[in-house]
Amino acid sequence: MTARPEVGQPGLRRCLRGGDATLDELAALPIDFLRRLAAGLAQQFGGDCEVLVHDLRGADPERTIAAIENGQVTHRGLGGGPSQVVLEALRQETAPEDQLGYLSRTQDGRILKSSTIYIRDKENRAIGILAINYDITHLLMAEKAIAALSGAAAGAADKEPARIHQNVGDLLAELIEQSAGLVGKPVALMTKEDKIQAIRFLNQRGAFLITKSGDKIAKYFNISKYTLYSYLDAAQTGGD
Repeated sequence: MTARPEVGQPGLRRCLRGGDATLDELAALPIDFLRRLAAGLAQQFGGDCEVLVHDLRGADPERTIAAIENGQVTHRGLGGGPSQVVLEALRQETAPEDQLGYLSRTQDGRILKSSTIYIRDKENRAIGILAINYDITHLLMAEKAIAALSGAAAGAADKEPARIHQNVGDLLAELIEQSAGLVGKPVALMTKEDKIQAIRFLNQRGAFLITKSGDKIAKYFNISKYTLYSYLDAAQTGGD
């Protein structure tokens, strides 16, 4: 009679049900498919993406890696040992919940985005793990550099970015719209004080430095140029 492997933790008794494992149970882990899946994922996402298959059916918990692609990410190889996540799975009778998109760190300090997907038998025991570790260290560094370049002074992120106009005519039109928005009324309902407030805004924004701006502003507010400059004087002196 073939001796059964010694098992010290409940989670290692993957296929032992009071006797030797059956052939069906030992074949429950589609290792060939998982190897091909690991190779495909690694090819798709490149050299920073490590993909591993852990076989949890064996007697040796220190040699669970049955397939690995891009092992340089964590400096592990075929037949290598488990991570903390794998050890936790080995100790449990039933498979834990899959863990997706969590962060982990290598011994040399690189940051990984990791996912752990448990392969279960019909009794919900973990018999294998598909693990993906994507090295995002360079992406985080790039993100930090981009943030430093694109960032602005404190509080600027709460403001809408200023537009860059192709011509001063468009700029004047937007300034006029902004002045009306400041008042919060249609021109037909604006009082003299409202129009002075709008013209004060335009003056502060430099609108009157634009050639022939007076004609356009007077037309927009439905006043004469004489009245416009009278309002401008009032806006500059603070009077009505």
